[in-house]
Amino acid sequence: MKSAIHEASARQHTGGPSPVAGHRGNRNERARKPGLSEIEDEIAGLLDRSTQDLRVAWRQFHRTGLPLGLSRDLLIRALANQLQERSYGGASRALRRRLQSLAGASDKATMAVDPGLVLKAGTTLVRQWRGHTHTILVHNDGFEHEGQRYRSLTAIAERITEAHWSGPRFFGLTKRAGTSVGPKADR
Repeated sequence: MKSAIHEASARQHTGGPSPVAGHRGNRNERARKPGLSEIEDEIAGLLDRSTQDLRVAWRQFHRTGLPLGLSRDLLIRALANQLQERSYGGASRALRRRLQSLAGASDKATMAVDPGLVLKAGTTLVRQWRGHTHTILVHNDGFEHEGQRYRSLTAIAERITEAHWSGPRFFGLTKRAGTSVGPKADR
Protein backbone atom coordinates (compact mmCIF):
# COMPACT_ATOMS: atom_id res chain seq x y z
CA MET A 1 0.00 0.00 0.00
CA LYS A 2 1.35 3.44 -1.01
CA SER A 3 1.26 6.42 1.35
CA ALA A 4 -0.99 9.43 0.73
CA ILE A 5 2.09 11.63 0.24
CA HIS A 6 3.35 9.33 -2.55
CA GLU A 7 -0.06 9.41 -4.27
CA ALA A 8 -0.18 13.21 -4.06
CA SER A 9 3.28 13.45 -5.58
CA ALA A 10 2.30 11.06 -8.34
CA ARG A 11 -0.77 13.14 -9.17
CA GLN A 12 1.34 16.31 -9.28
CA HIS A 13 3.77 14.79 -11.74
CA THR A 14 0.95 13.58 -13.99
CA GLY A 15 -0.75 16.93 -14.02
CA GLY A 16 -3.68 15.93 -11.81
CA PRO A 17 -5.01 18.15 -9.06
CA SER A 18 -2.98 18.22 -5.88
CA PRO A 19 -4.67 17.68 -2.54
CA VAL A 20 -1.99 19.85 -0.94
CA ALA A 21 -3.17 23.42 -0.35
CA GLY A 22 -1.38 25.94 -2.55
CA HIS A 23 -0.23 23.34 -5.12
CA ARG A 24 -2.22 23.37 -8.33
CA GLY A 25 -0.75 20.53 -10.32
CA ASN A 26 -0.56 21.36 -14.04
CA ARG A 27 -0.66 25.15 -14.31
CA ASN A 28 -2.03 25.18 -17.85
CA GLU A 29 -5.08 23.05 -17.01
CA ARG A 30 -6.18 25.02 -13.97
CA ALA A 31 -9.94 24.90 -13.49
CA ARG A 32 -11.64 28.27 -13.81
CA LYS A 33 -14.35 29.42 -11.44
CA PRO A 34 -17.83 29.17 -12.94
CA GLY A 35 -19.44 32.49 -13.85
CA LEU A 36 -16.26 34.38 -14.68
CA SER A 37 -16.56 36.68 -17.65
CA GLU A 38 -14.14 36.26 -20.53
CA ILE A 39 -12.02 39.22 -19.39
CA GLU A 40 -11.90 37.98 -15.78
CA ASP A 41 -10.86 34.57 -17.08
CA GLU A 42 -8.12 36.18 -19.18
CA ILE A 43 -6.88 38.18 -16.17
CA ALA A 44 -6.88 35.07 -13.97
CA GLY A 45 -4.88 33.31 -16.70
CA LEU A 46 -2.07 35.87 -16.36
CA LEU A 47 -0.95 34.13 -13.17
CA ASP A 48 -0.39 30.90 -15.11
CA ARG A 49 1.67 32.47 -17.87
CA SER A 50 5.44 32.39 -17.85
CA THR A 51 7.36 35.59 -17.22
CA GLN A 52 8.57 35.49 -20.82
CA ASP A 53 4.95 35.31 -22.08
CA LEU A 54 4.06 38.26 -19.85
CA ARG A 55 6.94 40.28 -21.30
CA VAL A 56 5.73 39.52 -24.83
CA ALA A 57 2.20 40.62 -23.86
CA TRP A 58 3.66 43.88 -22.47
CA ARG A 59 5.46 44.55 -25.75
CA GLN A 60 2.23 43.91 -27.69
CA PHE A 61 0.27 46.38 -25.54
CA HIS A 62 2.89 49.11 -25.28
CA ARG A 63 4.99 48.61 -28.43
CA THR A 64 8.11 49.04 -26.30
CA GLY A 65 10.30 47.07 -23.93
CA LEU A 66 9.63 46.53 -20.26
CA PRO A 67 10.78 49.24 -17.82
CA LEU A 68 13.86 48.19 -15.85
CA GLY A 69 13.20 46.66 -12.46
CA LEU A 70 9.53 45.82 -13.09
CA SER A 71 8.69 42.80 -10.93
CA ARG A 72 6.57 39.90 -12.18
CA ASP A 73 3.80 40.88 -9.75
CA LEU A 74 3.70 44.47 -10.98
CA LEU A 75 3.85 43.27 -14.58
CA ILE A 76 0.78 41.06 -13.99
CA ARG A 77 -1.07 43.96 -12.35
CA ALA A 78 -0.22 46.33 -15.21
CA LEU A 79 -1.37 43.82 -17.83
CA ALA A 80 -4.58 43.15 -15.88
CA ASN A 81 -5.24 46.89 -15.84
CA GLN A 82 -4.66 47.10 -19.60
CA LEU A 83 -7.07 44.23 -20.20
CA GLN A 84 -9.73 45.90 -18.04
CA GLU A 85 -9.28 49.24 -19.81
CA ARG A 86 -9.55 47.54 -23.20
CA SER A 87 -12.73 45.75 -22.14
CA TYR A 88 -14.50 48.27 -19.92
CA GLY A 89 -12.97 51.56 -21.06
CA GLY A 90 -10.27 53.65 -19.45
CA ALA A 91 -10.29 56.78 -17.35
CA SER A 92 -12.27 59.75 -18.65
CA ARG A 93 -10.47 62.73 -20.18
CA ALA A 94 -11.39 64.83 -17.16
CA LEU A 95 -9.88 62.29 -14.75
CA ARG A 96 -6.69 61.96 -16.81
CA ARG A 97 -6.37 65.76 -16.92
CA ARG A 98 -6.90 65.94 -13.13
CA LEU A 99 -4.28 63.25 -12.50
CA GLN A 100 -1.79 65.07 -14.76
CA SER A 101 -2.45 68.28 -12.85
CA LEU A 102 -1.91 66.56 -9.49
CA ALA A 103 1.26 64.87 -10.70
CA GLY A 104 2.65 68.15 -12.04
CA ALA A 105 1.93 70.01 -8.80
CA SER A 106 3.47 67.18 -6.79
CA ASP A 107 6.61 67.10 -8.96
CA LYS A 108 7.13 70.85 -8.63
CA ALA A 109 6.38 70.80 -4.88
CA THR A 110 5.35 74.42 -5.28
CA MET A 111 1.83 74.05 -4.05
CA ALA A 112 -0.23 71.67 -2.05
CA VAL A 113 -3.24 70.72 -4.11
CA ASP A 114 -6.38 69.62 -2.31
CA PRO A 115 -7.31 66.42 -4.21
CA GLY A 116 -10.80 66.58 -2.72
CA LEU A 117 -11.52 69.89 -4.45
CA VAL A 118 -13.60 69.32 -7.56
CA LEU A 119 -15.48 72.16 -9.19
CA LYS A 120 -18.96 71.19 -10.31
CA ALA A 121 -20.55 72.56 -13.46
CA GLY A 122 -22.50 75.71 -12.66
CA THR A 123 -20.13 76.90 -9.93
CA THR A 124 -19.25 80.58 -10.13
CA LEU A 125 -15.80 81.86 -9.15
CA VAL A 126 -15.39 85.54 -8.36
CA ARG A 127 -12.04 87.36 -8.18
CA GLN A 128 -11.36 91.05 -7.70
CA TRP A 129 -8.30 92.27 -9.63
CA ARG A 130 -7.18 95.91 -9.83
CA GLY A 131 -10.62 97.32 -9.16
CA HIS A 132 -12.45 95.03 -11.58
CA THR A 133 -14.57 92.04 -10.53
CA HIS A 134 -14.07 88.94 -12.69
CA THR A 135 -16.71 86.20 -12.71
CA ILE A 136 -15.92 82.72 -14.03
CA LEU A 137 -18.58 80.09 -14.72
CA VAL A 138 -17.52 76.43 -14.45
CA HIS A 139 -18.69 74.09 -17.24
CA ASN A 140 -18.21 70.30 -17.59
CA ASP A 141 -15.57 70.82 -20.26
CA GLY A 142 -13.91 74.04 -19.12
CA PHE A 143 -14.62 77.58 -17.96
CA GLU A 144 -16.32 80.73 -19.24
CA HIS A 145 -15.09 84.28 -18.66
CA GLU A 146 -16.68 87.34 -20.28
CA GLY A 147 -18.49 85.16 -22.81
CA GLN A 148 -15.36 83.33 -23.94
CA ARG A 149 -14.65 79.62 -23.21
CA TYR A 150 -11.32 78.41 -21.79
CA ARG A 151 -9.94 74.95 -21.04
CA SER A 152 -8.12 76.02 -17.87
CA LEU A 153 -8.25 78.56 -15.09
CA THR A 154 -4.60 79.34 -15.74
CA ALA A 155 -5.44 80.69 -19.21
CA ILE A 156 -8.05 82.98 -17.65
CA ALA A 157 -5.69 84.13 -14.88
CA GLU A 158 -3.01 84.95 -17.46
CA ARG A 159 -5.51 86.92 -19.54
CA ILE A 160 -6.66 88.92 -16.51
CA THR A 161 -3.20 89.65 -15.08
CA GLU A 162 -1.21 89.69 -18.33
CA ALA A 163 1.41 87.58 -16.51
CA HIS A 164 1.85 83.89 -15.81
CA TRP A 165 -0.29 82.84 -12.87
CA SER A 166 -1.45 79.48 -11.61
CA GLY A 167 -5.19 79.61 -12.26
CA PRO A 168 -6.22 77.60 -9.19
CA ARG A 169 -3.95 79.75 -6.98
CA PHE A 170 -5.18 83.01 -8.56
CA PHE A 171 -8.79 82.06 -7.78
CA GLY A 172 -7.95 80.92 -4.25
CA LEU A 173 -8.48 77.20 -4.82
CA THR A 174 -5.04 76.10 -3.54
CA LYS A 175 -2.62 77.02 -0.82
CA ARG A 176 1.15 77.35 -0.83
CA ALA A 177 3.12 74.27 0.22
CA GLY A 178 4.01 74.31 3.90
CA THR A 179 1.04 76.42 4.97
CA SER A 180 -1.84 75.02 6.98
CA VAL A 181 -5.48 75.43 6.26
CA GLY A 182 -8.26 74.37 8.60
CA PRO A 183 -8.69 74.10 12.37
CA LYS A 184 -4.97 73.64 13.09
CA ALA A 185 -4.15 76.87 11.23
CA ASP A 186 -6.24 78.92 13.68
CA ARG A 187 -4.05 77.99 16.66
